Amino acid sequence: MTSNVQSVRVTSRPRGLSKNHMFLLLGIILLIAIGIGLSLAAASPNLYPVKINGKYGYMNKSGELVIQPQFDRADLFTEGAAAVELGRRWGFVDKSGKLIIPPQYDLADPYSEGLALVGVGPQLGYIDKSGKFAINPQFRGAGQFGQAKAPVLVNNRWGYIDKAGKIVINPQFDEAGTFSDALGVVRLADKFGYVDTSGKIAIAPQFISAGDFHEGLATVKLGNKFGYIDKSGKVRINPQFDAAGDFSDGLAPIAVAGRWGYIDKSAKFAINPQFDLAGNFHAGSAPVWISNREGYINKSGRFVWNPMS
Repeated sequence: MTSNVQSVRVTSRPRGLSKNHMFLLLGIILLIAIGIGLSLAAASPNLYPVKINGKYGYMNKSGELVIQPQFDRADLFTEGAAAVELGRRWGFVDKSGKLIIPPQYDLADPYSEGLALVGVGPQLGYIDKSGKFAINPQFRGAGQFGQAKAPVLVNNRWGYIDKAGKIVINPQFDEAGTFSDALGVVRLADKFGYVDTSGKIAIAPQFISAGDFHEGLATVKLGNKFGYIDKSGKVRINPQFDAAGDFSDGLAPIAVAGRWGYIDKSAKFAINPQFDLAGNFHAGSAPVWISNREGYINKSGRFVWNPMS
């Protein structure tokens, strides 16, 4: 992957995409190219993955290393656990760094609503916090749970299952994303729109690409630029950015002329474009990259973890 990011967070993946699996290749995948999949699920506020000498550990919000670098890849903590890779297998650790589910999966995504999406060979299923399968591996494409539903691929069409694995929205979409704010992004033919939790079209497919709702706004692409809409489908921030990410902590990463910065909901720059790549804020900190070196900044734009390779 390159760092020319066009963030389109459609929560669906065919077997074989690398972390973060939740990003569809309609734009260039945010954060994955550097090797760290930062999920946009509700994240733990106090631990962040950092890379030192080729291995990942975790720092706290103050920038102190609290879990020593030892993992090949690592994700954010959600619901008290984080997915980590060791020897090309994925498992989960707790906040002390202890393995609570041994590395055994080909793929693993963060926990969401008590379940984590994992891959076993070409099949995807869902495990509970004990590592037991709640929904057996059976899907070639799937996404995280949101509002008790998850997108799955069945006979080359996307629909939604409940936590028992039962189809609750019939497979009918070309792509489908995780529900957030009671809406799920879907694609029909070559346009993206949104459905409600019953599967009914809530915002007609009209966008070149689109992302999940966060803090009441969703990223959409119209023409060659990215902007933001509200839950009624009305454009709230005019398409003007070369790439864009989700709002979190009141700020969203955007790219202008090849540089990344952050805007607030009035579209004013809170942090001027200056980074090669930038990720979403989580509990006051966000990952940024300068010359392929990763660091973390706070909402004032100051580094709490200086860029490291």
